[in-house]
Amino acid sequence: MHRPVQRVGRVPRLTRILVSAAAVPVMLVAAGCSSDSGSDSGAASSDANNSSGSSPDAQASGSASANAVQVAAYATLPESCSVLSDKTLGALVPKAGKSGKKSSTDEVSERGNCYWTSLDDNGVKGSQYRWLNVALLRFDSDARGTGDEQAHTYFEKQVSAAKTVTGAKNTKSAPVSGTGDEATAVSYDLKKKEGAFKQQTVVARVENVVVTLDYNGAGLAGEKTPSAATLLKAAEKAAKEAVAAVAVANEGDGDGAKSSASPSASASKPASKSASPSASASESATKKS
Repeated sequence: MHRPVQRVGRVPRLTRILVSAAAVPVMLVAAGCSSDSGSDSGAASSDANNSSGSSPDAQASGSASANAVQVAAYATLPESCSVLSDKTLGALVPKAGKSGKKSSTDEVSERGNCYWTSLDDNGVKGSQYRWLNVALLRFDSDARGTGDEQAHTYFEKQVSAAKTVTGAKNTKSAPVSGTGDEATAVSYDLKKKEGAFKQQTVVARVENVVVTLDYNGAGLAGEKTPSAATLLKAAEKAAKEAVAAVAVANEGDGDGAKSSASPSASASKPASKSASPSASASESATKKS
């Protein structure tokens, strides 16, 4: 129910006149005190400035430093196609080898993206298909907030996007421990004309960097559908490895990598993804908000 706004009634004219009249002596007294002690107060102010040992310019500089945004922890990213070891790639995408496809927009100071496809052909028995994508996005501290804060916001958007993919069935999500500062795994089934796909998305944030790992598999042409639990376990292990690669890429920066002085204008844009020949089954899963 909407309550009417209470309005304060007007002060009677006589009351306002009396209040104004009463205020005049106070102002005069204050003015008198100020004029009587003019030289003394000026000297006291000068002494206070001298005793502090700092000039007005120095004080202003100190105030600006106190209000400066915290420097982002990581200033660079690892090469997107090298965040996973050969052993890990061999387990997740056995037929991909080292043929990771890097995005043409990769820039180690801001973003990276690499994907692998694997098709294990078993002849008349069908084939096992696997698709893996790793995307990295780094945020600088700027007027919008610290790098960590912006990365956290993006992390939440990525998790939400993975949970609301069109056509997804049996969607489940759970936190992933030991992976950066926060991590969530989202799993679901996606039915396509090629077969039944099992999608796993792990989104992790480490300081001011967000890692999004998408991994899906399907049994095609009569092959058995892969186990969702097996795919998820592999995806979580790979995500941990990718997060560790971020820290390694920034080693030797002392107390934290120093990001560039100018804010990264494109840091708020998601890493672009390259499409694989059979990636249509998971395009919606890997779309960045």
